[in-house]
Amino acid sequence: MTKSYPDAFIEYLVHFHGDRDYFECHEVLEEYWKTHTPMARDSIWVGWIQLAVALYHHRRNNMNGGLRTLDKAIMKFRLHEDEIVSFGIEATTFLERLQSLRASMASHTPYISIQLPIHDRELEKHCLSLCEERGFLWGDISDLKNPMIVERHSQRDRTEVIHERLSELAKRHIHKNH
Repeated sequence: MTKSYPDAFIEYLVHFHGDRDYFECHEVLEEYWKTHTPMARDSIWVGWIQLAVALYHHRRNNMNGGLRTLDKAIMKFRLHEDEIVSFGIEATTFLERLQSLRASMASHTPYISIQLPIHDRELEKHCLSLCEERGFLWGDISDLKNPMIVERHSQRDRTEVIHERLSELAKRHIHKNH
């Protein structure tokens, strides 16, 4: 590949277009965001995470949750419009696609899989190759009958998440009392 992209973003694209595991898209980029950026809430990385979450909600027919989250993602992408191209994505088409997706959610149109307009052919080729290695079909539609994808949030072990939240609450409590 000519340009270098973070492995986490490549993983995001592979899951986004391969197995359509939007939950995993969220997990991969959230970890990257936490460890490689100052964790700014208005970061473009948060926009990518929110896009995956919005699609996860849409696919589960949670239109309100999907729409709220997509609106936040669109705001992030508009704020960082000049950065979109650095992710190998054609910005104008991407933003138009998000507006179209928003209109679909607002009118309660059932979920359909979308493609991100990747303009970097080397990036796309690399992601396609990774999909093939994993047995995914690049650009395939979501398997709406697969609970491991559609209901992923209810299939995972939440022990680590709960522990992390309790730890953060304890830190805040200690900080507040000093």
